Amino acid sequence: MLIGEVQTITGIDSQTIRFYERQGLLPAPQRAANGYRRYDDAAVGRLRFIRAAQSAGLTLADIAGILGVRDAGDAPCSHVSGLLEGKLADVRARQRELAELAAELEQLIDTSHDLNPADCTDADICHIIATPDGTNRGGGPNTRRGTAG
Repeated sequence: MLIGEVQTITGIDSQTIRFYERQGLLPAPQRAANGYRRYDDAAVGRLRFIRAAQSAGLTLADIAGILGVRDAGDAPCSHVSGLLEGKLADVRARQRELAELAAELEQLIDTSHDLNPADCTDADICHIIATPDGTNRGGGPNTRRGTAG
């Protein structure tokens, strides 16, 4: 099948398919006498795998590693499992960071309700957010990232 047909079947743009070829994620296709690329069903399956792996949060480098294991004739299941466990740990760490940030933002917002905008000076910019010396105009030392304590 031609690249346009592969694009229609997979939903992957032809430029992206060519990019995957250049990156070695997709083997170079056979060429017809007119020079057009001719893809087989294996290419479609590989492209679908690449997209599914990206949806799972894997990078193209991760995917290349998986494909390399498969191309060497081995089942990449344990390799994939390790990658996914690492990705899940990263996601959970990011969730914790975002939860901490959300709490800090809530505290800043709560503090902002008790402050008088007239108390802001040009040097403070905005006293809801702490000054570099670790104090704010809201009264007292700040906790993490300049939130009022």
